[in-house]
Amino acid sequence: MEEWKRSIGTLSDEILIKLAKMLDNSTCGWRQLANAVSEQPKFRCSERELTSCSLQVLTAAGSPARTMLTLLAERSCSLDFLLHSLRKMEHQEAVQFLTTAVAEQIQITVQPQSQEAAPGSNVVLTCRASGPPGLGYQWFKGKQEILGESGNSSELVLCPLSPTHQGHYICRISHGEKFVFSKWAQVRLIISAGCSSSLFPGSVSGLHIIQRPQSQAASEGDTLVLECTAEGNPPAQYEWYHNKVPMPQQKTSSLRIPCVTTAHRGEYTCKVFNLYHEVWSSTATVTIGPSSVTDASWVEVDRGLESQEVHKTYLPGTHPLASSPPSAKDVYATDKVALLIGNMNYIYHTQLCAPISDVHELTNLLRQLDFKVVSLLDLNWQEMHSAVTEFLLLLDKGVYGLLYFAGHGYENYGNSFMVPIDAPVSYTSEHCLCVQNILTKMQEKKTGLNVFLLDMCRKRNPHDDVIVQPGLLKVTANIVFGYATCVDAEAYEVKREDVSNGIFINFLKQRVCEDEKVTVMLDRVAEDMGRCVITRGRQALELRSNLSERRSLTDRIQVSQCSASSSARNLQWAIAHVLPESRYLQFDCGVKVQLGFAAEFSNVMVIYTRILDKPDEIVSCSAQLTDFPEDVDIDLKKSNQESLLEAGCLSLIKEELPSPETHSLYTHIRSLQRLKRELTFTICLHYTYSNMDEEVQERQQVTVGKPLVSKLNLHEPRAAHVSSASSSFSLDSFNVPGCSSFGEDLSLTGTASNTRSHHAQSASVSFTGGSPTSPRSANVPEETDSPEILDNPRPLVASKSLPHSKVNDSNYKFSDMYNFHSY
Repeated sequence: MEEWKRSIGTLSDEILIKLAKMLDNSTCGWRQLANAVSEQPKFRCSERELTSCSLQVLTAAGSPARTMLTLLAERSCSLDFLLHSLRKMEHQEAVQFLTTAVAEQIQITVQPQSQEAAPGSNVVLTCRASGPPGLGYQWFKGKQEILGESGNSSELVLCPLSPTHQGHYICRISHGEKFVFSKWAQVRLIISAGCSSSLFPGSVSGLHIIQRPQSQAASEGDTLVLECTAEGNPPAQYEWYHNKVPMPQQKTSSLRIPCVTTAHRGEYTCKVFNLYHEVWSSTATVTIGPSSVTDASWVEVDRGLESQEVHKTYLPGTHPLASSPPSAKDVYATDKVALLIGNMNYIYHTQLCAPISDVHELTNLLRQLDFKVVSLLDLNWQEMHSAVTEFLLLLDKGVYGLLYFAGHGYENYGNSFMVPIDAPVSYTSEHCLCVQNILTKMQEKKTGLNVFLLDMCRKRNPHDDVIVQPGLLKVTANIVFGYATCVDAEAYEVKREDVSNGIFINFLKQRVCEDEKVTVMLDRVAEDMGRCVITRGRQALELRSNLSERRSLTDRIQVSQCSASSSARNLQWAIAHVLPESRYLQFDCGVKVQLGFAAEFSNVMVIYTRILDKPDEIVSCSAQLTDFPEDVDIDLKKSNQESLLEAGCLSLIKEELPSPETHSLYTHIRSLQRLKRELTFTICLHYTYSNMDEEVQERQQVTVGKPLVSKLNLHEPRAAHVSSASSSFSLDSFNVPGCSSFGEDLSLTGTASNTRSHHAQSASVSFTGGSPTSPRSANVPEETDSPEILDNPRPLVASKSLPHSKVNDSNYKFSDMYNFHSY
């Protein structure tokens, strides 16, 4: 049943279209499929992705189910799991259709390979396919059909090889009217460079590999040996490649790597060449597994400075430390919290483009893994310090803590520093945040896992000669550092017309949802980056870890008993991300206006107005917002616009949202964290009567409280390990009967956009948590005629991201690349 292990993406467009038609219904359709596939974390869809699917009905040829299948294909969902999910949702028609379609589909399993051989030798080109019984094969040389028995089988035999056999070959596999073609394979004849020399008696002409490297499995700490031997005249030379990257130190027929690690995992090939010819070996795949200390004899040595050296020897399996590690199902988190910071709009330094989309994409992926995500953009020093303090309050024993930073940074004396947007020209550690200091404070919380993903440069800062001494780190064996680049190197972003992405996130987003140990997942990201030509010699992921258990970002959450104060702090942060409620205003002229709110970030809000009802004698009418306080930031030229894009938000979307039936005006409000009083503004109603030329105005003042993050007052200093100094909340004000979960009690979200702030000190904060399908998991309005839904808006559309398929050598140029740091 190998055909069922293939990805959904291998299905033909015809099959996908027919399957999508069966799933485009509300009773047993694509939404039920989304719920069924969510049993595996990597296939969970965020609320924005589900909304993006549903919005496909607004286009003439749009299909929500087709979009859902595309999302699953991009995440390498297998046909077997799709069939399992369709059976789970009891969609018998789709199950029958998919079973028949896969059985009848022709899929090439073995492609013919190009070959080189000497005259008189045998060459066999092989092409095999799976599909219905009775597949027919037909070989072609160029456009000419090869007749005879050999040309009608899965193997084309060329014997004895002669100059007439040189050329390009292709195979057609057919069943009835259906057919597919293989890829082209070239057959080349090796011609001797000259007569045999007396120095090389009996040597063959040309170059011929007689021993090829073999795939093998090894454990960490083993010695890896690969052999490739060739005969040639002149003698052969060798050059080894690891994941298509040259290995400059390996120039012999034998590749030997002592004490291998997981970094040595991957594909190895050998290029064999001489003065006249060049051939390549087949690919050898090397897998590296963890070493097993339980199979060795132990010698315990006390290495204390004041103690005498004592040796104790234990036989295999008898050492007290050689107990079996916990199985994957025994590993869990008491909660998962992630702090994501992306700084772009620097005041005194080069501005960046990618962090906004990088933070947004990672936020959505971590939400699928049930993380509470704190997403922040463009923070000054005080705001970064306050945000970290609030983040630490959410950590507790057994919690998984993850910190991601994208922006300017540097590394001095082994310490990593994140640069805020208000850092001066010649900044030092005094103006930045030290990552190692954050780690020591996270360890005080007895967290279950500490992951740091630093997407920044690690060049030394020539203006900073101070050696920072972080607090003493504990030996916890649960720390993982994933650096986007090596020491004293720069991290790059790729600038495209529609969206910019950092190199690191481009590869990380393909792996982060994999159910693997965190270090294994990051190893694979490093291998993927190593195959990208534009980063070779410029940027390479560096992994540092002491993680001893098999902890994964996909581990389940098992809620443990926790204090009422911890519950209250979670609830306090949740309350600070609540939007004002939608309200309805009745004007004296008889016009009824709806006032709605949506969160783009936690300090960026969209207010929209809609005319719900008006008297017949009023021919034109609009409700516009004005008279905002000076604390908030509003671009007057983009206020009261007819679309979100014109209002300056959701700029990651290429296509403008189709105009809804109900006319709306949108106003974009930034820098809510600066709001010191309740938000008050005026609604100015402009209307005209049918028998009058003059426009009439009517005004109402509205107060909506302190929305979103303005409640937290991130601009105010914090004392270490305490909550907001300015907070009006106290533990006594909460009635917490037990341990409440933020994800269960109050699920809110702020979605990301690459809208650039016009004020470099503005901060964008977003806290998301809980189930992706929570009914209150989003605060972006959805155009609808249902008054019940208007009170609880849902996302408009998912943001566009740079697909993994674009991360290749042909699409990227060096001129597209920008580094994250320059002094």
